[in-house]
Amino acid sequence: MEYRTPECGDFQIADEMFVAAWRAELPELRRRALRLAAGQRDRAEDLIADTAIKALLFMRRSPDAMTDPRGFLYVVLRHVFLDAVRRGKREAETIDRGAAEGAVENAAGQGLAAPQWLELHDQLHRVVAAVAELSRDQRRLFAYRFVEDLPYPVIAARLRITQPLARKRVQLLRQRLKAASDE
Repeated sequence: MEYRTPECGDFQIADEMFVAAWRAELPELRRRALRLAAGQRDRAEDLIADTAIKALLFMRRSPDAMTDPRGFLYVVLRHVFLDAVRRGKREAETIDRGAAEGAVENAAGQGLAAPQWLELHDQLHRVVAAVAELSRDQRRLFAYRFVEDLPYPVIAARLRITQPLARKRVQLLRQRLKAASDE
């Protein structure tokens, strides 16, 4: 396949296509980015900015490949979010043990008796260990349901499975984590 450099007119067509799709979808993209960023507006705006840049650059490179520019923006947003998650995983552990211990210590500071605090602390460590032992797919399911708090239809779509199967897998995951915390 031979790479051709786009003509100036191609950029204008791509830019017009991008602007039309961007204006039509920006409110919904912002809502999705805010949800993906767990309500953190600055992270959501970073996702939106990265999405705009990557989508525009791709549209400029391959304007002929664009069949659904509006839908493409959602795909790019998802990929930008996944890149940010992967980058975050590389920079720190998946589960920040220090933050988890801080939450337990905070609970202890709120009037829990020493035995209750120790039990909570032990339970938390058992759950953290159980999550660390999950397979890659199970950790992804855990993140979708319990970290991102995604609804079952979205989880099913992302995993390319049916909604009942997504519910069953989450139920089994809950049972596994509960068993680990009860040990």
